[in-house]
Amino acid sequence: MLEPAWNSRQDLPKLIASILICFLAAAIGSIFTSPQIGGWYAGLEKPWFAPPNWVFGPVWTTLYLLMGIALFLVWRKGLERPDVRQGVILFGVQLAFNAAWSLIFFGLQSLFAGLVCIVILWVLILATLIQFWKIDRIAGTLLIPYIAWVSIATCLNYAIWVLNPLG
Repeated sequence: MLEPAWNSRQDLPKLIASILICFLAAAIGSIFTSPQIGGWYAGLEKPWFAPPNWVFGPVWTTLYLLMGIALFLVWRKGLERPDVRQGVILFGVQLAFNAAWSLIFFGLQSLFAGLVCIVILWVLILATLIQFWKIDRIAGTLLIPYIAWVSIATCLNYAIWVLNPLG
């Protein structure tokens, strides 16, 4: 059966809500991150592969937009479907861990707890990506840059923890 074409009256509010949900998580995370960039974080020893601070804003903005579109593509399939409900729930849990990492790493300044959180986040992103892929291949594909970036962030978190053993 062919999927119905874009229906802007039904789909546009879902698209906007999906993107806003992701940017709400970003805003929550930035409450803890922004004040620490020039202070505590600047004072940490970082590995050679740490990106410059200016890279994080554009990358995360792009990733949150892609995440929102992926969520929309799955949500529009209908929450009455068990696989869609499971995918949306997984997405929500990983998004909560995404925001929690900023609180733990930057807000609480806990490098090890941040590492534990980001490893759990990575596993949740993978589970979400697989579930989204089963529902809508484009939605799953849109999460690939996210898991790639979080893979880099996990390595960065680990390296910072190793280089700053009291953190």
